[in-house]
Amino acid sequence: MIEIKGITKKYGEQYALNNINFTIREGEIVGLLGPNGAGKSTLMKILTCFIPPTSGDALILGHSILDDTLEIRRSIGYLPEHNPLYTEMYIREFLRFIAGIYNIPNAKQRVEEIIHITGLEPEANKKIAMLSKGYRQRVGLAQALIHEPKILILDEPTTGLDPNQIEEVRNLIRKVGKDRIVLLSTHIMQEVEAMCSRAIIIHHGNIVADESLDGIKPGQLTEQFHKLTL
Repeated sequence: MIEIKGITKKYGEQYALNNINFTIREGEIVGLLGPNGAGKSTLMKILTCFIPPTSGDALILGHSILDDTLEIRRSIGYLPEHNPLYTEMYIREFLRFIAGIYNIPNAKQRVEEIIHITGLEPEANKKIAMLSKGYRQRVGLAQALIHEPKILILDEPTTGLDPNQIEEVRNLIRKVGKDRIVLLSTHIMQEVEAMCSRAIIIHHGNIVADESLDGIKPGQLTEQFHKLTL
């Protein structure tokens, strides 16, 4: 479970996040929805222990982001908005490198498993620099999943992809999200409707809506989003 308790982040006098509170339970795929600059990426960087909050706390599987950063990083798979890859490495080489960071036993076998899970087999013998953006995103998801994390945090996972690549990545996220917590950020309403069981709308650093998507009609979330972010 993820429990966010009064997270605030200030840069000077400007609030990037203002007293954020919510809980995510196992099996939920939650979309963090908001316009650019709403505070989505800031919240994700705090939850993954890349930056500290100004105040507040969050518990990730019972571990505080203030005290247990190493344990949290072991439990989370994170794909940032700007997917950081070593492009001169081959796919297998890169994934074995990541497996080594996590001290994964039987790393060679695990690399082959994650290549299969993420659909990288057609390109598996290539350097990352030779891949399309869609396949680079798959490599990013593979490195986020290789240590079998219980929580997956994805920042704008389909940005810049063509329609076919978007659908492929969405299907992959739905598949891997069945047995773990997934929190993904986007400013695209259709993304949340396609993948998520719940939507949290954030605007100017504040949560303005937190809704289950069960039974929601197509376009209803889009209408609500526009009303709340005007």
